[in-house]
Amino acid sequence: MRNLEKLSSLKEYIPKMGEPNAKSVAILIDGPNMLRKEFGFDLDVIKEILKEYGNIKVGKVFLNQYASDKLIEAIVNQGMSPIIVAGDIDVQMAVEAFEAIRNPNIDVVALMTRNTDFLPLVNIAKENGKETIVIGAEPGFSIALKNSADSTIVLKKQHSHSHPHGAM
Repeated sequence: MRNLEKLSSLKEYIPKMGEPNAKSVAILIDGPNMLRKEFGFDLDVIKEILKEYGNIKVGKVFLNQYASDKLIEAIVNQGMSPIIVAGDIDVQMAVEAFEAIRNPNIDVVALMTRNTDFLPLVNIAKENGKETIVIGAEPGFSIALKNSADSTIVLKKQHSHSHPHGAM
């Protein structure tokens, strides 16, 4: 009986990452709209939040041609794909979102944006049986967008004060 107790307490320490029956998540991030200095969001935080919903299988960050090498490198280091778009990012992001919706291996479509233009995509995703998540931030997070998704995550603005004791 002792061993069994030990085993059940051990299970609590086993990370839940990569569970075989977990849902597959596609996350598409509107870079210019969301990865801005005034928000100070960390992709690590986004990935942690999404772990609750499943395993990220598709992670794309859409950037314009003015994206810094440092930002591109950070995205690659997070295991995501930077997509550099000359022209309208929304169009490219919509195309990629539609691909994720059509992909039978994707269960959850997550869009990180504040832009109402993505409202029809959220609805199309739901019509196609996908779970939908919208990740946004205030100010300027569309109420319609918030209300359309199955789950809505509102990120709080990070303060740009220096971290105590140099902790990141």
